[in-house]
Amino acid sequence: MYELGNGQWNISALRRFLDDILPKNSHFKGFEVTHDFPIIGRKTMLLNARRIYREGGGSVLFPPIILLAIEDVSEMMNVAEMLARHTNVFEEKMNERTQMLEMQIKELQKVIHQLKK
Repeated sequence: MYELGNGQWNISALRRFLDDILPKNSHFKGFEVTHDFPIIGRKTMLLNARRIYREGGGSVLFPPIILLAIEDVSEMMNVAEMLARHTNVFEEKMNERTQMLEMQIKELQKVIHQLKK
């Protein structure tokens, strides 16, 4: 795994997680890895891994194996970031407009109060 793409997948955090699976018979789900790959650029991957048990597992003939699922979520993350930025801009504009309306309401209340006199 770590030798794929001239060592591009030799990522220390990923190695720690994968190294824990076999000895501890554990798994992980939803591990996010963001990495700059030489040709395809910055990608965010979501990884799930689990030890696979098979008959005769653990012997020399049948060493333990790990099932690793990799999902490229780069585009989804980009969309989420863009949505967050747009949400922030929308909230700022709404706050500004709300403050303007509150000021106008106060002015109108003053005028109404003066007209009632």
